[in-house]
Order: sequence, then structure tokens, then C-alpha cells
Amino acid sequence: MSVSVRTTSSKGPKTVSSKSIITKSRGGLAAFPQKAYSVYGGSLGGGTRISSTTLQSRIGGYGGGFGGGYGGGYGGGYGGGYGGGYGGGYGGGYGGGFGAGIMPGGCVVNDFQLNEKATMQNLNDRLASYLEKVRSLEAANAILERQIREYYDKKGPIAQRDYSHYWNTIKDLKDKIKNATINNANILLQIDNSKLAADDFRLKYEHEVVMRQCVESDIANMRRLLDQTTLARADLEMQIKGLEEELVFMKKNHQEELAALRAHLTGTVNVEVDAAPQQDLNKVLQEIRAHYENIIQKHRREQEDWFKDKTAGLNKEVVQSTEIIQTTKSQVTELRNTLQSLEIELQSQLSMKAALENSLADTEARYSAMLAGYQNQINMLEAELAQLRASIEQQGREYALLLDIKTRLEQEIATYRSLLENQDIKTQIPGGFLTISGGSQSSSGTHIITSGGSQSSGGTHIITSGGSQSSGGSHVITSGGSQSSGGSHIIKSGGPTIQIKQTTSTSHRTY
Repeated sequence: MSVSVRTTSSKGPKTVSSKSIITKSRGGLAAFPQKAYSVYGGSLGGGTRISSTTLQSRIGGYGGGFGGGYGGGYGGGYGGGYGGGYGGGYGGGYGGGFGAGIMPGGCVVNDFQLNEKATMQNLNDRLASYLEKVRSLEAANAILERQIREYYDKKGPIAQRDYSHYWNTIKDLKDKIKNATINNANILLQIDNSKLAADDFRLKYEHEVVMRQCVESDIANMRRLLDQTTLARADLEMQIKGLEEELVFMKKNHQEELAALRAHLTGTVNVEVDAAPQQDLNKVLQEIRAHYENIIQKHRREQEDWFKDKTAGLNKEVVQSTEIIQTTKSQVTELRNTLQSLEIELQSQLSMKAALENSLADTEARYSAMLAGYQNQINMLEAELAQLRASIEQQGREYALLLDIKTRLEQEIATYRSLLENQDIKTQIPGGFLTISGGSQSSSGTHIITSGGSQSSGGTHIITSGGSQSSGGSHVITSGGSQSSGGSHIIKSGGPTIQIKQTTSTSHRTY
């Protein structure tokens, strides 16, 4: 605890500080506890305020020389006009001083008692307001805790809302949506199948048209070949007829030549000449005829064989071509059917893929929206939780601060009570007392007595644990021994010096 005593003089204010106030008692050293003190006092030109950290002594200034006097820092005032510099000791100094100063002293005592009551009332009011604030904060804290519990009860996993009665409706709607999607997919698949079937029929028609044109061209080729064969046959028949006519003509000529020769022989003379026998012309002609007939038959057979071979080869080629065409047609038909089935399956798979992709996109969009909503809710809840935590921490800090203030106030009240009950300090001026714990003696002067022996005489005595001597109207107070002179009081406690001047009034203050 630091003590600060502020003095005011003609030269200006002076502040003296010390670490602690220590008094001596019969049993040894006794230090005031370093607690918070709140003493409000002062009247008649000055006063004293001892707070939680400082003890200030304000001493009033001069009021027109020494005639007006000054007020004491302990709530009392030394009455004395000094009417000419003590005017012969008590007769002039204290005669006028106490004559004019003692009478107001009683009033000052009452004023100090009233101030003490007001101070205690102020402390009680502060304590009551503090307790009221504490109660209000506790109530607010309870409300906040209840709200937090309700919030966690509402948002927690245990107290969830019952949505079970919506699941059947949701399931029915999902089934309807699924069925509608399947029906739409089936309809689209049927439409695609119909389109594919129409395309297949168109391809079949075009293929059949091409096949018809090919067959017609083959038939035309076969007809041309047949016409050529017919022409070749007709040519061969014409050649045969020509050869037959030539044979008939040759036979007729031969007959005519024979007849002419016979007629010529009948009118001539036969001259027989011995010569080699000649060949028979008929026989030769027959041989020639037979030879040519053989040649004709041979050529006929060759032509017939050639025609038959050619016809058989062409027939074989036609059969083979027909078989190849039929096989190719069947293979093409099978391949087309396979292609059609594969195209239909491909279209169905593509349609299913598109439907599944659309469903997946819808599901992803829906769940993305739901996830975004949940994320927004999480962010909002986290922000609310952060605000609640900040509010709780702020209220905790305020509560701790108020609890500390309450503790300090309770300590102050306990200190006041101990000071009032056990350390009853009284100050005695001519007409008033300031009492401190320990024995006290008073005489015609003023006595301030601590826990130690005290002596007093005609002047004013302030006695601490060390002992004091006084003479005249001045006193010096120290922790080890004191001397005083003049009209001033010097209080020394280990270092700092406090100068107190007399006043023209008296006061009474109890700590």
C-alpha cells in the first residue's frame, strides 16, 4: 500500500509518498494491513481522503495572513486567530483562538458524525447497488445459461424434431418422381427405337431397291446372253441349213452331171482301151459325201458340246452367283439385324446415360444447394456460438471484476468494522477527540494517543509509539521520537515530512 500526502502551502503543493504506515504498540511492530481504505472527510478549509492506494492530506491555505487560519487535514481544525501572535500564550493566542474556535468545534464533531453516517450510508448504498448489480448479473447469467441449454437442447442431436411422418410422403413423392423418370426414359427409348426401326426399314428399302436393280441388271445381262446364245444357235442352224442346201445342190449337180455323162456316152462309140481300171465315181462321191457328213456331224457335235458346255458353265456360274448372292444377302441381313440391335442397344444405353447424367446433375445440384444451406446454417451457428462465447467471456470478466469489487468492498467494510470496533481512534482537540487503539490520556491540551504511553501538558500533544515531548503550542511527531516548536506540527514516518498547520476550528473524526 502506498501512502501519498499532499500538502498545500504558499509556495505550492507538495506530495510525499511512503510505502506503508507502521505504528508501534506494546507488543511490537504493527503494520496497517495493506487493504483498501475509503475515508471521506474534511471540513473548514480542508480534509483528508484515504483511498485504496493513497492517503492524501489536504491542508487549507492561509486566509488573509494568520488571522483567518487554516483547516486541519484530519477533519478537525485548530481554532486560533493568533490574535497578535498568541497574545501572551493562552490568553491572547488560545484565548482568542479557543474562544472563537472551541465553540465551533462541537458543531464540527456533529458535522463529522453526520459525515461519517453519510459516508457509511454511501458505502451501504454502494454495497447495496453492487449487490443488486451482482444479483442482476447472476440472474442474467442464469437466463443466459438457460438460453444456452435451450439452444443446445434445440440444436443438439438428442432433441431433434420428429420428421418421421414426412418420410412416407417423401418416399411416395420420390417413387412417383422415379416412376415418372423411368416412364419418360421408356417413352424416349421407344421413340428412339421407333426412329431406329424407321431408319432400318428405310435402309432395308434402299437395300432392296439396290438389290432389285442388281437383279434386274443381272436378268438383263442373262437375257442379253440368252439372246446372244439364241443368235449363235440360229446362226448355227442357218449354217446347217446352208450346208444341207449345198449338199442337196451338190447332189443335184452330181445327178445332172451323171445324167449328162450318161447321155453323152449313149451317143458315142465305146472304145475300149486296155488301161488300168479307174475308180468308181459313185463310190468316190459317196466317200466324199460320207466324209463331209462326218465332218458336218463332227462340227455339229462339237457345236452342241460347246453349247452344252457353255450353257452348263453359265448355269453353274448363275447357280454359284445366286448362291453367293443368297449367302451374301443372308449375311448382310444378319449383319444389318446385328447392327440394328447394336444401334438400338447403343441408343438405349445413350438414353439411359443421358437420363442418369441428368439425374446425377439434378442430384448434385440439389445436394449442393442443401450443402450450401447447411454450410450457411453452420456458419450462422458458429457465428452465434462465437458471439455467445464472447458474451459469456465478457460477462465472466464482468462477473470476475464485480466479484473482485465485491471482495474489495467486503474487505473495506470488514476493515471499517475492525477500525470502528477494535481500533477506536479518537482525536481530541479543545472540544473534540481522535482516538486510536491503545490507551489514551488527555489534559488541558489535545492528545492523539497510539498504542504506547503518552504524556501531555499545557500545549497540544501527539504521541506515537516512540514517545513525544511537547512545549508551547507546537508538536513534532515521529516514529522514534518527536520534537515540535513554533505553531506547526511535523509528522515523520521513516522519511517523508508532513507539515500540518493549526486552524481556527476543531473537528472530530473517527476511523
